[in-house]
Amino acid sequence: METRIALIGIIVEDTNAVENVNEILHNYGSYIIGRMGIPYREKQVNIISIVIDAPNDVISSLSGKLGMIKGISVKTVYSKK
Repeated sequence: METRIALIGIIVEDTNAVENVNEILHNYGSYIIGRMGIPYREKQVNIISIVIDAPNDVISSLSGKLGMIKGISVKTVYSKK
């Protein structure tokens, strides 16, 4: 199956949601190439960047599940290749 590379940006505004985010990311771990988390204490948010190489439906599913969590904002950018 053809895969694409995507960057998923996650803003965590409610720290109570972190456990759910980590559980979902763990379930998609075989597709994740890298992950970077930055706590922005001055604004009381956490920023997480996920790089993933997966089929379109897997990327959409991951983004959708994350986006349904209260206190989380998600945006996905796809590579052209």
